[in-house]
Amino acid sequence: MIRRLRVKFICINMAIVTVMMLAILGMLLHFTRGDLEQQSIRVMQSVMEDRAYPSRPGEFPRQAKLPYFYVSVNTMGELSASFGGYYDLTNTEAIQQIITLALGSGEDTGILKDYSLRFQKRTTPFGQTIVFVDMSSELTTMRSLTNTCVIIGVLSFAVFLGLSFLLARWAVKPVETAWNQQRQFVADASHELKTPLTVILTNAELLQEPEYDEQARSRFVDSIMTMSHQMRGLVESLLELARVDNGGQNMVFSRLNFSELVSDALLPFEPVYFEKGLTLESNVEENLFVKGSQQHLKQVADILLDNASKYASADSTVRVILRRQGSHCLLSVASAGDAISKEDLKNIFKRFYRMDKARSMNHSYGLGLSIADSIVSKHGGKIWAESADGVNTFFVQLPTA
Repeated sequence: MIRRLRVKFICINMAIVTVMMLAILGMLLHFTRGDLEQQSIRVMQSVMEDRAYPSRPGEFPRQAKLPYFYVSVNTMGELSASFGGYYDLTNTEAIQQIITLALGSGEDTGILKDYSLRFQKRTTPFGQTIVFVDMSSELTTMRSLTNTCVIIGVLSFAVFLGLSFLLARWAVKPVETAWNQQRQFVADASHELKTPLTVILTNAELLQEPEYDEQARSRFVDSIMTMSHQMRGLVESLLELARVDNGGQNMVFSRLNFSELVSDALLPFEPVYFEKGLTLESNVEENLFVKGSQQHLKQVADILLDNASKYASADSTVRVILRRQGSHCLLSVASAGDAISKEDLKNIFKRFYRMDKARSMNHSYGLGLSIADSIVSKHGGKIWAESADGVNTFFVQLPTA
């Protein structure tokens, strides 16, 4: 799929580039040809005017910058006079043949392709005056320009083709990343659902066996209930992640007191921390306002507090600090525990990422921090983690309102 998308991108891009190059080079050739033609016509008109108002003998007509000659013919079409500074006009037979072709064309201005001449006729009381201008330089210029345009076109096509390959890789990379993430997401979700489903099916099959007593059956039912609740938690997390990824359509943004939100989020966790032998300390600066969804920002705080309660060392202290930092507010949740490696710090916010098997035992699917990351991103904020001196700290930075 990604390869076809790249090929399609390259084809569309090259089609656009080809049309644009053909249009530009075609216009260049067209206007150059028109300019050369007009220059030739101006020379003929200049010669005609100088013939109407003769200059001194031997003086070339004004603005005559191209090889030319003119002839006068009588009413019978016979050569009566000729003049030209660039041509040998002694071969009257050849000149008469050219005159005959010009007179027979029936046009006042025309081209004799076999002789590479452009002519213009004017009727006089004694016959006609015909001016001929050499087109050799015009044709040579057009051939040279055409060859140059072809070379430029081929080289430009090759350059743009190479750039298109690079642009295709760059443009399709987000799609490829999203596609790979989706495939990995489906694979991970299937794997996470497979284990509880296997346990449920196994216990359900055991319940159908008649040789087990009520106590054993009760254990099977408890196992089914435990795995069912675990699956429900996973499905709810997946749905929440999908809703957040869907552009935050359910998020209602308003100006809210983030200080009060964090303080309210701490209250339900105090008994949880107490039961686990943990100490919860907080330092929340008052009246810090942000613009966002109260429901989702509280969910971020809950995820960080729940994460700390699960993985903090026994009899340790979890410190929650909220303070102003320039035009932002910074929330940090620090807890003592096993050090997080640099590699884990890079991947800890990825979906289904777990640093060790202990997280699976805590019914962690590696979705909480990913959900928090998505929510914070939708609020124009930033979330990251640091680990130093046996203390793991998670930070959330949001713009103040």
